[in-house]
Amino acid sequence: MTATEMLVEEHDLIQKVLDWGETELARIAAGGRPDAGKLLQAVDFIRNFADRCHHAKEEGALFRRLVQKGMPRDNGPIAVMLHEHEQGRAHVAALAAAIAGAARGDAGAVAALREHLGGYIALLRAHIDKEDRILYPMADRLLAPEDQEWLEREFARVEREETGAGVHEKYHRLAEELAGG
Repeated sequence: MTATEMLVEEHDLIQKVLDWGETELARIAAGGRPDAGKLLQAVDFIRNFADRCHHAKEEGALFRRLVQKGMPRDNGPIAVMLHEHEQGRAHVAALAAAIAGAARGDAGAVAALREHLGGYIALLRAHIDKEDRILYPMADRLLAPEDQEWLEREFARVEREETGAGVHEKYHRLAEELAGG
C-alpha cells in the first residue's frame, strides 16, 4: 500500500465521523438537544486523529517531500490544503467552545455549534475530495518508489512518536462507535 493509499483509508474513517456529525446536525435542527458527550468525542477524534495524526502525516511528511520534489509550498495545492487545515482548526475550536452552552440549551451556543459543525463538515468533505482526486494522484506521479518507502517510514514514526502507541486503533474504534449510533 502506498502512502497516499494509507491517507485515503484514513479519509474513509474521518468521513464516518463527518457522517455522524451530519446526523447530529439534523437531529438538532429537528429540535433535539445536542449530545455533548458524543460531540466531545467527535472533537477529540478530530483533534487527535484527523489533525494530530492524519494532518501531521500530510504536513510533516507528504507535503515536505512534495516540496523537495519541486511542488511549491506557498501557492497551488499544498498552500490550499494548509490553509484549509487552519480553517478546520478554527471551526473545531469554535465548536468545542460552544458544546457546553449548547447542551444547556443556550440558543446562541446552539447556533454557533450548528454553524461550526456544519462548516467543518462542508470544509472537510471538499478538502478530502480535492486531496483524493487531485493532490494524491499528483503526488503518486511525482514520487519515486524510494519516496513512497520514506513516507511509509515517516508515517509509522508519526504514529509511534507523535500520536503514541495504540492511539490510531483507539480512534478507529471511536469512529466506528460514532458511526454505529
